[in-house]
Amino acid sequence: MGILEKIADIEKEISKTQKNKATEYHLGLLKAKLAKYRVQLLDPGKAAVKGEGFDVMKSGDARVALIGFPSVGKSTLLNKLTNTHSEACAYEFTTLTCIPGKIEYNGANIQLLDLPGIIEGAAQGKGRGRQVIAVARTADLIMIMLDATKSASQKELLEAELEAVGIRLNTQRPNVYFKIKTGGGISFNATCKLTTLTEKMVYHILHDYKIFNAEVLIREDITVDEFIDVVLGNRKYIDAIYCYNKIDSITIEQIDELARTPRTVVMSCEMDLNLDFLVETIWKNLNLLRVYTKKRGEYPDFEGGLIIRAGSTIEHVCHAIHRSLVAEFKYALVWGRSAKHNPQRVGLSHLVDNDDVIQVVKRR
Repeated sequence: MGILEKIADIEKEISKTQKNKATEYHLGLLKAKLAKYRVQLLDPGKAAVKGEGFDVMKSGDARVALIGFPSVGKSTLLNKLTNTHSEACAYEFTTLTCIPGKIEYNGANIQLLDLPGIIEGAAQGKGRGRQVIAVARTADLIMIMLDATKSASQKELLEAELEAVGIRLNTQRPNVYFKIKTGGGISFNATCKLTTLTEKMVYHILHDYKIFNAEVLIREDITVDEFIDVVLGNRKYIDAIYCYNKIDSITIEQIDELARTPRTVVMSCEMDLNLDFLVETIWKNLNLLRVYTKKRGEYPDFEGGLIIRAGSTIEHVCHAIHRSLVAEFKYALVWGRSAKHNPQRVGLSHLVDNDDVIQVVKRR
């Protein structure tokens, strides 16, 4: 029996099993086996050869991947937001390779990738699903593009395909300490009450993955699926936004309902409706900051500026300026919202904020 058949059998058994306290343990073991088979299916050594045009070098300050079914308007959107031309036609599968474009916004260069449309079963390798999803794993933000004229099930189908290959959308990594050891057996501790996961289940899941010596410390109430994600260690936690195109073909009541859904933008590529708000939403969800530098005795350089991630420190700023600057660092002066007073003398661990002005002082 092949891996696909084994996956289908386990999925069938899970769907037939009633979910209650008595079956939680059995379902947990089934999910562990299912995750193991999916990892084997998507093993790069066994996967198909990479497709032409999919090896796109990461450039700019952030990367956004366009994911969606065929003919939802991905290529048209790329043409509208960037200077890149991507063929857009009325028939499906017009785009067969990965086409990169560049959005310039707030001084940042954001790489936008137009990926081929994926079909149901992409996680099992149908169409070019594996290659598309492999590129999506490298993105800083996933933009799921949907057709506003079609059913709501398209969103659930796309999320299921991404979930099946280890991409977790709009979720945080579970607060679990997990370390494989060379001996001593399995050490299990939890700092909170667990409602679905049990110590016995943890032991059996680890044994199923041939792990017999490990340290497990669970700091929050997690599910069986989340613990399996921790054990596998290859999950990608990526923010996503949902973009509904073709709103010019539905009623104002339907537009209003879609627009009120969290992390959702409604738009029309053909009529250029709401494209500015879409770019603004992309910027906000990428969590980028712009800071400015200044030299001693001179005015700040407000023309340039550095684009960095939210939560960055002075050390990250130094690396962005020059990789050797940290070794010569003495202190920094900061003007802006992150400073208690202007200027504030800070060290490498100081967290910076948007529009801060920074002067780095080197050792003599």
